Amino acid sequence: MLKATLRSFLAHKGRLALSALAIVLSVAFVAGSLIFSDTVTRTFDRLFASTAADVTVSPKEDLTSQIPSGVTPTLPASLAARIAGVDGVAATHVDASVTNLTVVDSRNDPVGPTTGAPTIAKNWYVTERSPVELTSGHAPQGPGEALLDADTARHKHVAIGDTLTILARPGSFRVRVVGIATFTTTNPGAALVFLDTPTAQSRLLGSPGAATSIAVDAAPGVGDARLKQRIANRLGSPAYDVKTASEQAKSDTDQLGAFLDVIKYVMLGFAGIAVLVGVFLIVNTFSMLIAQRTRELGLLRALGADRRQVRRSVLTEALLLGVVGSTLGLAAGIGLAAALIRLMSAFGMNLKSTEMVIGWTTPVAAYVVGVGVTFVAAYLPARRAAGVSPMAALADAEVAGVGRPLKLRAVAGAVVGALGAAALAGCARATKTAPAASLLGLGVVLTLVATVIAGPLLVRPVIRVLGGAFPALFGSVGRMSQRNALRNPRRTGATASALMVGLALVGGMSVASASMSTSFDQQIDKTLGADFVVQNSNFQPFPQEITARVRATEGVGLVVRQRFTPVAVRLPDGRRIESTAAGYDPRLDDVAHIAYTRGDTAAALADGSLAMDRKFASSHGVRVGSTIPVTFPAGRRADLRVGALTDQGGSGGFGTQGGLYFGMATLQKYVPDGQDSGLYVNAAPGTPKDELRSRLERTLDPYPQVQVRDQADYKKLVHDQIAVLLYLVYALLGLAIVIAVLGVVNTLALSVVERTREIGLLRAIGLARRQLRRMIRLESVVIAVFGAVLGLALGLVWGVCTQQVLALQGMEALEIPWGTIVAVVVGSAVVGVVAALLPALRASRMNVLAAIAHE
Repeated sequence: MLKATLRSFLAHKGRLALSALAIVLSVAFVAGSLIFSDTVTRTFDRLFASTAADVTVSPKEDLTSQIPSGVTPTLPASLAARIAGVDGVAATHVDASVTNLTVVDSRNDPVGPTTGAPTIAKNWYVTERSPVELTSGHAPQGPGEALLDADTARHKHVAIGDTLTILARPGSFRVRVVGIATFTTTNPGAALVFLDTPTAQSRLLGSPGAATSIAVDAAPGVGDARLKQRIANRLGSPAYDVKTASEQAKSDTDQLGAFLDVIKYVMLGFAGIAVLVGVFLIVNTFSMLIAQRTRELGLLRALGADRRQVRRSVLTEALLLGVVGSTLGLAAGIGLAAALIRLMSAFGMNLKSTEMVIGWTTPVAAYVVGVGVTFVAAYLPARRAAGVSPMAALADAEVAGVGRPLKLRAVAGAVVGALGAAALAGCARATKTAPAASLLGLGVVLTLVATVIAGPLLVRPVIRVLGGAFPALFGSVGRMSQRNALRNPRRTGATASALMVGLALVGGMSVASASMSTSFDQQIDKTLGADFVVQNSNFQPFPQEITARVRATEGVGLVVRQRFTPVAVRLPDGRRIESTAAGYDPRLDDVAHIAYTRGDTAAALADGSLAMDRKFASSHGVRVGSTIPVTFPAGRRADLRVGALTDQGGSGGFGTQGGLYFGMATLQKYVPDGQDSGLYVNAAPGTPKDELRSRLERTLDPYPQVQVRDQADYKKLVHDQIAVLLYLVYALLGLAIVIAVLGVVNTLALSVVERTREIGLLRAIGLARRQLRRMIRLESVVIAVFGAVLGLALGLVWGVCTQQVLALQGMEALEIPWGTIVAVVVGSAVVGVVAALLPALRASRMNVLAAIAHE
């Protein structure tokens, strides 16, 4: 049996190649994502471990926020002198480092990364742990001098002697580049600007006595943990975090973890799609191969092989295919990881492919995915093959019958489909986001499984409709292509399912994204009343001098400032919730339209008051007049009275939990060093909006980090952000289509082999080669369109239910992108034509007599 199995595998290696390619793609994405993330993690672990001081003292940050406030936590630089007196301290260094700034060159172009990595300005001092070394020029000496890192200087064409402008929170100032510093470790992609320590303290932090942290070097023979304890005892204050080198390195790595997880999970998403679609391809391939080997299997049974041996033979072939595919996929994954490393280097993160990390988990995961998926996919065809009697096989009976198994499919599909429909119906009726999202996920999985199970039952009614015009348009060739697609519903359903998965995903996400865009458009029209908004990207704050310049611009009538700050609120139900709150100037009603259920803007912005979203308030027992303890950064506390409740949708209207906001006077009292994140600007009476926009743009020309936007610009910004998610989905679709095309090619190729004698007879009675190619192309087109119809129908249902979940977050508009749907159907027909090219060409080149004589 082993010899027979190996010979069978080698005899069909060409037919198994396309299935192996699906495994290769799946494993490549799994292995590539693991290798890349492990390499980046190891690289940064080394970087942080090699550059962290023995002990670091920094301000304690109790509050976190996804929206920056512009406040840089500081501590007194005089602590360095106190710490220097601790037994075991060899040296202390004052750190003055900020990231909430912009650096521009003499042409007013930003000098910094465009990939999301920060621009960091800090004070210059040299230790054995410094990540950079001075390679040309000299160290900064005085307020007008700076160093720049070599990578940024090269990318931005900055040389020694050039002038840079630093736009920091206390104000902008100019410096001359007097030296270049080169990274001695991995460059994480950031831009580094170094100043002397007094300049960094006064011009970056706004105080000559401030520091962002104190770096401590331990004396020889003194352990980090022991020194940490001594320093903590000397300081005796809970306002400071004292960390050892390993603790600081772990903290830095954890902050980087979110970025790495995004890349890893995106790639694993591609792997998941490849695995899911590849399963259909493998099942179909083995089903057809077993059907074609009916006589061979029957002979084995007649010679004494029992069912278990036949099943084991087929599964052994699957395991061999899985091992080969996994091995090739692992090699491809290493290449993919190397390509990603080179890509990151192009974006400024200088990783080295020679330091690629391939942990033991990577090959294990690769072979588990590749071999496991192939084994599971081949199990049902193997079991079906083992169930054929020797006499039925010798009589060339069809292994893949259409009788009882399809009836079982109908029952199973109906049960699973009913459960899925019930879950989606529950999702549509849910009133809370968390249970609605859970029901949506369950409904998506169940309806997908039900459609896959019941797909063969839908083949005959749907394809009769889709191919109904073929006889009239293409005559007997069209009729035969339609009947070929109807001949084996299980095979047609499995082939179409591969395409269906990708298109269902795209259909659902297209409806969801279109609904989100329309909802945001309506929300912007409904709430934004200002003529213009001056704002940085991603709510990044900007220096106060920008606000002053905007106020002084000719034609400006009203400016309302917006600031954000992290807060923690203690609610009447006992819960402590961290969120982000906003502060606004008076006359907010002139630039925004806010719906109140209780109170008004005057009550919301009054000194000592705050506003809250009504749904958030109701769920936590808050009423107008309730007193809420609020904790601000640096441990400042206040008891604020709830002056108003708003109705701005599930997100509170500001994209933050609770929709908290208060007056600017209240915010400045407890966060005096905050920066503005947005300016709502109205034109003065008699000033045309277009003219004011031109003046504002000229005013803000020296500040490239901020833009002037009106409602149309805001809508475009939102659309572009949603498009990023949609592009990812389209990339997943592209992968699914590639594998689905392989599936159609494989099915048609094996079908041509299976129908060799039939094709020969058709050619013998006068069917021309061109007609034969057309017949196979039409069969491929109708299968592809069938998959598209199923996928889009399923995707529309998913999209509508997703919109119901979004409606709980205030995005209530439902928009169906019919143009995208029509384009997908047309594209599916094109996919069918492309997939049929090689099988049709092969069929048309068959020798007629040899085909007729084929067994």
